[in-house]
Amino acid sequence: MQAAGVVKRYGDRVALRGVSLEVPAGEMVGLLGPNGAGKSTLVSIIAALRKPDEGVVRVDGVDVVAEPSAARSRVGLAPQETGLYEVLTVRENLAYFAELAGLRRRARTLRIDELAGAFRLGTLLDRTVFALSGGERRRVHTAIAFVHRPRILLLDEPTVGADIETRAALLDVVRAAAAEGAAILYSTHYLPEVEALDAAVALLVDGRLIATGALRTLVAQHGRAGVELRFDGPAPAPPFADLPATISHDVVRVDAADPAAAVPMIVNRLGRHVERLRGVELMRPSLDSVFLALTGRRYQTEAPDVTAA
Repeated sequence: MQAAGVVKRYGDRVALRGVSLEVPAGEMVGLLGPNGAGKSTLVSIIAALRKPDEGVVRVDGVDVVAEPSAARSRVGLAPQETGLYEVLTVRENLAYFAELAGLRRRARTLRIDELAGAFRLGTLLDRTVFALSGGERRRVHTAIAFVHRPRILLLDEPTVGADIETRAALLDVVRAAAAEGAAILYSTHYLPEVEALDAAVALLVDGRLIATGALRTLVAQHGRAGVELRFDGPAPAPPFADLPATISHDVVRVDAADPAAAVPMIVNRLGRHVERLRGVELMRPSLDSVFLALTGRRYQTEAPDVTAA
């Protein structure tokens, strides 16, 4: 999958500002960014559901604007909004989408059995979608994206509502698809998933890609270690000129190579402000610290809701 110079506007609002991104066959790229960054818009353009105002996108060599039907046949898409037939069973939903993808009856049956095992759907196959929980629906919804073994997989928040066991199983399925040669763009708010996949990273902010590259490379280049202090009310000016520090509202962030060792010294220097101290967090080099270094703010990590699983 290749995107070059992609621009998308909605009236006066520019959702994507010249985005260029490549996901080679057999590779995984974690698409990260806060709400409103343009992630879902980019995914929909790659899936040939929206047209870019500028730029070119190709999936498996096919131009998504010139040949949208051919492009869609090569893509497996699991968007944020689930799209299932409520009155049909899980098996019937999977069979319907497999038939749309051109699988013959025996191939459909075998593929449904494979997906049922991979996505933990075995006990759900003969239940109607209407009777499923939110997490169970999400599993079925994501499984449909895999049904025809697509060359390109676009997964937009695929673990929302999934429990820990199911989430781990889904990540295994994603790894297996990459090992079989699929190019995977994995959009999520949950940074530990990208770290667990050891995927490459594309960081999208305000419609611009501000960083791309291997996870380890970005962390080595931009990751910061330090201590974050949260106060009741405005944060005080840092009383430690020997350590780089930044203030943001009620938070002071202090860079320190060894955060744990730095905490006692930092707290001791707070003087009367220590009474307003409400929390101390040790920060290790990570994707979160990369985002902080590049944008000046913490990434709003959202763990998948497991209450509906």
